[in-house]
Amino acid sequence: MQPIAHHSRNTGARLAAVASRWAACGLRWMLLLALLPGLRSAGETDTGPTEYQVKAVFLFNFAKFIEWPAAKLGGPDSPLVIGIIGDNPFGTLLEETIKDQAINGHKLVSRAISTTAEAVACHIVFISRSEKERLRPLLAALKGQPVVTVSELRGFAQDGGMIALVLLNGRVKLEINPAAAGEAGVKLSSKLLSIARITPEPKHEP
Repeated sequence: MQPIAHHSRNTGARLAAVASRWAACGLRWMLLLALLPGLRSAGETDTGPTEYQVKAVFLFNFAKFIEWPAAKLGGPDSPLVIGIIGDNPFGTLLEETIKDQAINGHKLVSRAISTTAEAVACHIVFISRSEKERLRPLLAALKGQPVVTVSELRGFAQDGGMIALVLLNGRVKLEINPAAAGEAGVKLSSKLLSIARITPEPKHEP
């Protein structure tokens, strides 16, 4: 799937409106999104959602079902930051989805990042497919940090990532590694866990 680079103003307005409605019932809509058949590619003109529209909405809704340590959240007006490390497959979709949205008073913002220091400063980090070769060093650097790691890389949750977005039969599914989240000091809601496939900790050779 190619990155989505350009979208009309109407698309952005529509996504913002949809995201606002979904804010009140995020879990139900995440479940419905996971059941949507036949996601279309960026180049198709059907009215159904694209893969990355769905994934952007997932990223937006994750923030409502995660608890960070108070020190990580900072002051009441501090933003809640979603970082994208590597190539951005969303184009402007994520920005459009979270525009003017807030979680418990914390405004949602997205940032392009490139270093582990920048990643540590985020609350959620989406690790792009372009970072496959340095995935292990990235996860090692973020281990124990209250940063929720998300990726669509194959085997991500098994390798120590927290939430994997898996495309299966045209539907976006979740794989979650609760042990990795617990080690980082973040709490994932049981409601979020209930719609995901739970991945045990990876087994290490002696």
